[in-house]
Amino acid sequence: MPADRGYQLVVFDWDGTLLDSVASIVACTEHTLAELELPPPVPGAIRTALGLGLRETVEAFCPGCDQHTFDRIVEVYRRHWLTDFCHRPVLFDGVERALVELARSGRLLAVATAKGRRGLDLDLERTGLADRFAATRTVDEARSKPHPEMLLGLLDELGVGANETVMVGDTTHDLMMAHNAGVAAVAVTTGSHGRAALDAARPLACLEAVTELPGWLAGRPAPVGA
Repeated sequence: MPADRGYQLVVFDWDGTLLDSVASIVACTEHTLAELELPPPVPGAIRTALGLGLRETVEAFCPGCDQHTFDRIVEVYRRHWLTDFCHRPVLFDGVERALVELARSGRLLAVATAKGRRGLDLDLERTGLADRFAATRTVDEARSKPHPEMLLGLLDELGVGANETVMVGDTTHDLMMAHNAGVAAVAVTTGSHGRAALDAARPLACLEAVTELPGWLAGRPAPVGA
């Protein structure tokens, strides 16, 4: 009988980990830059920057932009996202089932995301997952990843120790935040960063999707090739 890995709190990133939204975010960003007649970014720049704070993300695909340009990018992006693109993403297959299984095993669930509070709350309402999480943190309430403030705030709020917590995410930013907070990290390959980059960030496991997480936490090995 495999031994449970014993983590009491599971903290998830949102976009690319639970919600299949990376393609929509990239498309909305490209639409924004085209409307503002800004140069198209280097291929992959938007995708790689996802998970950072807003300023850091914009700097990655529009380096050196002044404050006026930054403000216009944010304004136009939010307009397009809230009127169109936010309705496109859906939960990855099996996410709801995996969250139910984790809750039934007695674990607390939380979210730490580079998304803003308004965007996360809209997603939680739209997907019906708001009641699944004991607490959430967004970039509006803490410094951006890989700074550990989001995780440390969740640990303090929920009264859970770092050694009882695991962070699950699809980017190296998630994994480095976990390392900086002294928290275990597990990667999933459903989002922005590829397996080679994720493996280089030294997660405990690199899973194909969140659906493999309940089994891994219960002590079963990651599937071959994961």
